[in-house]
Amino acid sequence: MAVTVATVAPGTDGSLFNAPGSRKGLPNPQTTNRCWRPCAGRAAFLLQSLEDLDTSLRKLNSRLFVVRGQPADVFPRLFKEWGVTRLTFEYDSEPFGKERDAAIMKMAKEAGVEVVTENSHTLYDLDRIIELNGQKPPLTYKRFQAIISRMELPKKPVGSVTSQQMESCRAEIQENHDETYGVPSLEELGFPTEGLGPAVWQGGETEALARLDKHLERKAWVANYERPRMSANSLLASPTGLSPYLRFGCLSCRLFYYRLWDLYKKVKRNSTPPLSLFGQLLWREFFYTAATNNPRFDRMEGNPICIQIPWDRNPEALAKWAEGKTGFPWIDAIMTQLRQEGWIHHLARHAVACFLTRGDLWVSWESGVRVFDELLLDADFSVNAGSWMWLSCSAFFQQFFHCYCPVGFGRRTDPSGDYISSKKKLTDTTELSPFKEPKGGQCGGPRPLPSGPASPKRKLEAAEEPPGEELSKRARVAELPTPELPSKDA
Repeated sequence: MAVTVATVAPGTDGSLFNAPGSRKGLPNPQTTNRCWRPCAGRAAFLLQSLEDLDTSLRKLNSRLFVVRGQPADVFPRLFKEWGVTRLTFEYDSEPFGKERDAAIMKMAKEAGVEVVTENSHTLYDLDRIIELNGQKPPLTYKRFQAIISRMELPKKPVGSVTSQQMESCRAEIQENHDETYGVPSLEELGFPTEGLGPAVWQGGETEALARLDKHLERKAWVANYERPRMSANSLLASPTGLSPYLRFGCLSCRLFYYRLWDLYKKVKRNSTPPLSLFGQLLWREFFYTAATNNPRFDRMEGNPICIQIPWDRNPEALAKWAEGKTGFPWIDAIMTQLRQEGWIHHLARHAVACFLTRGDLWVSWESGVRVFDELLLDADFSVNAGSWMWLSCSAFFQQFFHCYCPVGFGRRTDPSGDYISSKKKLTDTTELSPFKEPKGGQCGGPRPLPSGPASPKRKLEAAEEPPGEELSKRARVAELPTPELPSKDA
């Protein structure tokens, strides 16, 4: 008997495509997909993904078994009740996932259950990358590219599970399956649904594969890998966006990689695709590699790659930023979209991250990580924390003098103010341009947070010393260890 189990408490794979762990479990296993408790928006996406997976399994005369509880409590019971002989799941490279899985594998061994793990959530073997870099993760993207260029190509994705494969391992489905093992609702999990609007992103493998097809229809882009021109429309959720689906395993990163590969070779007549074609996937891989052996990756203190900066503690400013009430329409529109939709464009992420940290408010990037982790559909431990360290110049990158102006950057991106108007209502748009740096009381909105050259938050931008020396000085004044700056080739 083969059973696909989702424990509602983390998971990576919500698909039947390229799920080698599921395929290895077919002869006589119990298979697990792991999920965690996110905010309401992310929970809704995850539940939709589980419902889609259950629909796919129904077509194979099987069902998804959703078991509620913590894995440490659930699995020992299931091992006995179901007579489990084999447990298969996808390898989780993130530190907390490895710790959790080690505990589960120990339980399985004690119960006499064979454990099979497969790695398909990343393109490469992260431990091999670290080994080739002298037993430490590469901390610049340039170095990372140099390492993977010496490695074999990623493994190709396996096909979908077929009905013929399922014939030999039918699961017994009871009439009360939905009541006992069905996908729960948001209300059943204790999430408030009042005021929760329609989902902009529909969860599930079916939606992910449809979006992938649309994404690859742009043959000219694939052939030339031209960066799309930034406009106000770019800031809106795209029907070809894929990041939440990669995050939750609804879309295989290896399937995405080889669909890009095959299309490029078809358009370019068998030319070998450049690494730059896979930039989105490789940046993801870069941060996964940096985080895999660093349990303090999302913290400043105790994090060996992070510069120790004496950030300000300003809970009021942090709250206004998180709620989209800074008084800067461009920043507030972005944070409003994040709260409403669970997604914002990567350049919008750059803008609000710079504003919170080194650009204006001088609030720690750790606070930004927590807000994004709560609200972003595609947030995960590695990419979220890595991006915040990068954007705050705490690791990977140190060009402190490059900042995103909370007024000018928005003006260039959305000169007509359409994006701001669609996300943040101004009381009188005829009197206030959305790109004027606000003064207290204008537009009937919140009193704007302090900014500008006179603000103490502009210290580094106004400093005459190179940023490395300035950071070292600030660290010494705060009685912190002098930071070890990352290489300039970032």
